[in-house]
Amino acid sequence: MDLSLWTLFTSAFISSTLFPGGSEAVLAYLSAASNHSPALLLLVASTGNTLGGLSSWGLGRLIAWKYPLRELTPKHQRALHHLQRWGTPLLSLSWLPVIGDPLCLVAGWLKMNFLLSLVFIALGKTLRYAVIIYFV
Repeated sequence: MDLSLWTLFTSAFISSTLFPGGSEAVLAYLSAASNHSPALLLLVASTGNTLGGLSSWGLGRLIAWKYPLRELTPKHQRALHHLQRWGTPLLSLSWLPVIGDPLCLVAGWLKMNFLLSLVFIALGKTLRYAVIIYFV
């Protein structure tokens, strides 16, 4: 894998954690440059972004051991309410700015099923990147 794909993977991973990132811009640039197939770009970006979301899920799982749910911030309390109401399918919205990271974190905190969480996180993130590639 060349450096541009590693850059895309890293950007996608960081963008899906609590840190800001610009994976969409990197993906759009690489897609427009046409040096790689769209399927490869989609695979690399989606994998990195999904793993980043799962790292937030894992962090939530670790936090659950130390801190009870009653100590959530208001932003995380909203995510908790929605996840309790809609369940793991809501994680398909984990790609959204601002709310996506708390959704993954709280899903881990709630000890939601790992495989179902993985499926819905990957679905949402892959569809978002597919749309970006399609329009570029």
